[in-house]
Amino acid sequence: MNPADWLPHRPPFLLLDSMVSIEPGLRASGLWHLTGDEWFFPGHFPGRPTTPGVLLLESIAQCGAVAVLADPKYTGRLPLFGGVEHARFRRQVVPGDTVLLECEMTRLSARGGKGHGRATVNGDVAAEADLLFILADIS
Repeated sequence: MNPADWLPHRPPFLLLDSMVSIEPGLRASGLWHLTGDEWFFPGHFPGRPTTPGVLLLESIAQCGAVAVLADPKYTGRLPLFGGVEHARFRRQVVPGDTVLLECEMTRLSARGGKGHGRATVNGDVAAEADLLFILADIS
């Protein structure tokens, strides 16, 4: 399943390569394969390429946005960050890693919601957070 079928994001800011599962309005999971050719690695950090934590949070949010936008009730809407709570970074994500992204909606309404997401590599948690968002009209 191609995340671009639901998300307005496009490279280089589409941070999901494929969707593993989608339960519309409830949860989604997807994969992000880091090859080392990504635009941010040369500067973060030279000699020790590391995925920026904020991009891990964005990739989790994109996964959650697929869960929301796959629900027909939210067609034509755009989930936008409203906040991040309880973010924790537990391991570095480096070139060659495949990140499993998971996000579950803990609250969802016509105006916005909240989700809990996690990024793992080989079963080890790399990052997790509660993400708050609003739903804006695209037009």
